[in-house]
Amino acid sequence: MTETLAALLSEARRVLEEGGSIDAATDARVLIAGLLDLSVADFVLHGDRVVPPEQVQRVREALQRRLRHEPVHRILGRRDFFGLTLSLSPDTLEPRPDSEVLVDALIPIARELVARNGAARLLDLGTGTGAIALALLSEVEGLMATGTDIAPGALETALRNADLNGLGDRFACVESRWFDAVEGRFDIIVSNPPYIRSAVIPGLDPDVRDFDPMLALDGGADGLDAYRAIALDAEAFLNDHGVVALEIGYDQKQAVTDIFAEKEYHFLTAITDYGGNDRGLVFFREKP
Repeated sequence: MTETLAALLSEARRVLEEGGSIDAATDARVLIAGLLDLSVADFVLHGDRVVPPEQVQRVREALQRRLRHEPVHRILGRRDFFGLTLSLSPDTLEPRPDSEVLVDALIPIARELVARNGAARLLDLGTGTGAIALALLSEVEGLMATGTDIAPGALETALRNADLNGLGDRFACVESRWFDAVEGRFDIIVSNPPYIRSAVIPGLDPDVRDFDPMLALDGGADGLDAYRAIALDAEAFLNDHGVVALEIGYDQKQAVTDIFAEKEYHFLTAITDYGGNDRGLVFFREKP
């Protein structure tokens, strides 16, 4: 029996709805478009197109994975972030759109540093897919970046993403727990560290709990272990007029600010995400 694109989309939506998907329509559309290399317009303009049986089978197999809570973009193996297409791996956190606000905040700072010094260096601690560093490289000429991670698989993914997006000549990786294996000084130190309290993790949505790497989620008993580690050692790796920029949990603004204030950092700006929640902080030791 042949199946049209419209019928396949309807089937996928029904299967996901019956399986309890919160946004079955979006999941179905994104999954099919990604698997079959389609655009949104294809669903409207070519709904009567007959889908080959092998492609129908691919979609149905993917739907079963989604019913087991595997995120759509992990099934596809890639996700867009700030205009870049990034491959994912089991060792990497899946980049979320809310992290883009940190990139937005850093672009003018990075451009100013490049204009002042002719070039600038960025250190991305816990780089994962390389999302933040690569997004900034794509927007700021004269910026060079180094990404660190303790997971070798994450570093392989980040380097692959740099090459896929034509940024490999400006991006390097170092296997390191925070600053342990880092050398040199940087104008921007940025991180989206693990910041979820250990006790909260068992209750997370299974899409996150079962598929994002635990190393990228668990921030310790109070969720603040990574911020203490970064605040403790960042000064030794930060150039004069440099900044430290961090993604934070929605309720961590004051606690993280206090941690950095204890190390004589000054608050520069706070960043809210698309939902209006606190999402990022930028600090400096001398006025940029």
